Amino acid sequence: MKSNDTKLSPEQHSALISTLKERFEKNKNRHKDLEWDKIEAKLKTHTDKLWSLNEMESTGGEPDVVGQDQQTGEYLFYDCSPQTPKERRSLCYDREALESRKEHKPKNNAVDMAEAMGISLLTEEQYRGLQELGTFDTKTSSWVQTPSAIRKLGGAVFCDFRYDTVFLYHNGAESYYAVRGFRGVLKL
Repeated sequence: MKSNDTKLSPEQHSALISTLKERFEKNKNRHKDLEWDKIEAKLKTHTDKLWSLNEMESTGGEPDVVGQDQQTGEYLFYDCSPQTPKERRSLCYDREALESRKEHKPKNNAVDMAEAMGISLLTEEQYRGLQELGTFDTKTSSWVQTPSAIRKLGGAVFCDFRYDTVFLYHNGAESYYAVRGFRGVLKL
């Protein structure tokens, strides 16, 4: 569940817009054919989304625009930090997995944390698309949205990038590791 305190101060708002603009200009390969002015105008009218982007930023995600949904026109912000966001690691997959652990529970789970931030876990397809824009998760791994058939059997899936290849793996949903977290997507 998303926090009730979703307002940024004017200073936070301005600082975040500045950070996002700087990142946008520095990484033009991620968003060819998109114009910052249009994105900024949309950000200023959707302050709830700015709060979510701030949550992505404050947990180490380095969000950036990676494209635009051709059907809805929404801009897509992904976590573009080189490794999975530092403050979103050591998490099991979802609440059911967290509650199933009898001992040594992690502090949280990826699905609930993403929801509280107002974002979604990347899908496998989105993760593979991200890897076409750079090299990410060479030392870490990221939970991705898991098909319900796999989750019903107790599993969950995650991805990483090794040997110039994106790998999709499986693990028990209750597992957690210091180098595994999640990357998110925000639609604006």
